[in-house]
Amino acid sequence: MCNHYRQAILKGAIIPGWSIDQFSEIKIPVRFDNLPEHVYPDKPGVVFIQKGDGIEATSMRWGFPTVEELRATRVTNARHVMNKSGPSPYWAEWTGPEYRCLVPATSFFEPDQRTVGTGAFREVEFARADGLPFMFAGMWRPWTGVRGTKKAPEEGEHELYTFLTTSPNALVKPLHSKAMPVILTTWDQCETWLNEPIDEAIQLQRPLPDHQLAIVEAT
Repeated sequence: MCNHYRQAILKGAIIPGWSIDQFSEIKIPVRFDNLPEHVYPDKPGVVFIQKGDGIEATSMRWGFPTVEELRATRVTNARHVMNKSGPSPYWAEWTGPEYRCLVPATSFFEPDQRTVGTGAFREVEFARADGLPFMFAGMWRPWTGVRGTKKAPEEGEHELYTFLTTSPNALVKPLHSKAMPVILTTWDQCETWLNEPIDEAIQLQRPLPDHQLAIVEAT
């Protein structure tokens, strides 16, 4: 599953069909207290949420709280959001439009399963084939507790986010057979995720077509 992505959104377009003034001059990390370009679990990332009649860019920590039954300390990805009767119990409270969000990114990384245990472990970076940014389909929630490191714990109120994963497409699967993030590439898809009932919005939980994704070669 995805536990590392890049949010190097430069000036100009975020998603085709959506123009937003606040990104017309400098890239996202600089506008948000110099947030790092690379995002990892429990670190801050840029998130778009609906606020009133508009959309607001904010910063949240990546990863929902610990879930013992999932054996996860930071739930950075959401896969089984729905079951036959509706939203699964863990996710149900956060599937409404008021808790859905968009997470901007330029690429994501998956562990290369062929290198696990070889002493030469590596990650593979994936990006849109056309080089444009995209959005992860996400959810967010408020939470009270301790986040951060043991050396520098931050106790109090936090806003946390996670995003959907799905089965890998043909490009990702040979390298990482478990999952890939749900990627939104048009503003129509973003609007559907933000606004429609979850039964309809969850239909976006599908892999990006193979030809729309590319491996970023290491330099």
